[in-house]
Amino acid sequence: FSVVALEAGDWADSEKDMVSDEQAARRLYWMDPRVTGGSWPVALGDNNSGKTVGGTTVTYSAFCPRLHPSDFMVHTLDGVAVDWPIRYEDLEPYYQQMEDEYPVAGPAYFPWGKPHGYAYKPLESSTHGHKLIEGCLKLGIPVVAGGPVGITSGAFGKRPHCIFRGQCHLGCKVGAKHSTLVSHIPDAIKHGAEVRAGCMAFEIPTDGAGRATGVRYYRDDGDGTFHEEFQPARLVIAAGYAIETPRLLLNSKSGRFPNGLANSSGLVGKNLMTQAAHIAIGRYSEMIRQYKGPPAQVETEEFYETDPSRGFARGYSIQSVGPLPISMANILIGGKGLFGMELREAMADFNHYACWGLLGELLPDERNYVSLSTEKDHYGLPVAYVHYNLFENDKKLIEHAKRKVVEIHEAAGAEDVFVQDDSAHLIGTCRMGFTPQDSVVDRWCRSWDVPNLFIPDGSCLPTQGAANPALTISALAARSADYIRDAANRREL
Repeated sequence: FSVVALEAGDWADSEKDMVSDEQAARRLYWMDPRVTGGSWPVALGDNNSGKTVGGTTVTYSAFCPRLHPSDFMVHTLDGVAVDWPIRYEDLEPYYQQMEDEYPVAGPAYFPWGKPHGYAYKPLESSTHGHKLIEGCLKLGIPVVAGGPVGITSGAFGKRPHCIFRGQCHLGCKVGAKHSTLVSHIPDAIKHGAEVRAGCMAFEIPTDGAGRATGVRYYRDDGDGTFHEEFQPARLVIAAGYAIETPRLLLNSKSGRFPNGLANSSGLVGKNLMTQAAHIAIGRYSEMIRQYKGPPAQVETEEFYETDPSRGFARGYSIQSVGPLPISMANILIGGKGLFGMELREAMADFNHYACWGLLGELLPDERNYVSLSTEKDHYGLPVAYVHYNLFENDKKLIEHAKRKVVEIHEAAGAEDVFVQDDSAHLIGTCRMGFTPQDSVVDRWCRSWDVPNLFIPDGSCLPTQGAANPALTISALAARSADYIRDAANRREL
């Protein structure tokens, strides 16, 4: 293969860009204009998408659980959403492959979903994780510590042990945290791939037979200007995540594809999902120092599966999180309405707070979507319009999860507990399915409409579970890559 990768962002320098400065680190995120709407507009900007070589893996928390077997057949089991065209067993070897390549450190025994263990020893947990353990154990709730996280618990190749800097969302300065910037991209370049940074893809043109011919993109000149280029290709892979991938396809209209590329189903941009990621904050008399170590260290998935007695389908997980000072101040503003001197006084107690995050499964719905806005960016391209609503099942799940995490805080001895609404991760919008009518791509992430177009990113997931999606996205990409290799060897592409 001759491989060219186009990245809208720039290369990140660990010394210059991955600094202990929340504001400066925003340059690693997708801060370009987007328009939001709906009854529950999702937080964008530095909450979700990376814009740098390595993408969102540079700025994610690196918490890497697997989906459960039930996630692949929620319609069959629970009568909601849709089933996947694959099963857990199809993805299981790729989960293992990615856990070895990241590597993922975690407990020797992980009891939820299909029970399994991790070859790399778990990271130590800091005090805010210990408090989550304490509260769960007092209530009889099973809990695990030390992962699973895509962070080295010992030297791995040229990557050092985690130094517990606690600023994973700002980029890992030492390279202990897995990101494609420090793992798969250097390996790809070593084997001949070319990575072009500062290249904003805006159209995938097609020929008379409906096959993709390459990618048109704007290349930054480095002085605020840009020029158009075209990269021809026999095969195109779109991996812009759940907003930019549908935006690219919807912008790629033609006489053959008047509603956007690969969109005969009308589902490009539809079924957007985010996870309920409300943060429960408890103040403790003792010092917590929640910035110590990776943000996510301790987790329970005891409430992940559907329990009919709760009155809603599917479930949620609870994880320790470690907001940095500016993020913590925003939580206090949004969650308690603090401002001025009250905010300053509350921030003086920064080291006494422990924050735990919900991760609730919100179900897919076509009324949650990405479309094109009438507003345009500095390239003159229509920006994404992101529309999101909460529905009855979502609301019931969130309320149950909020009550449970407050209960755990109180059991651990918190003096004051409050909850701030939030969301995390972006999934769906080009989902895989069984037929060209019910989906955008097939079980191999191959477009039904354009045979040489693949979409193995977060947009292809039909449902999202209550697990962080990074490992699942990587596993799907690895599975799709194997299919592409084998199909090419059979001369089927």
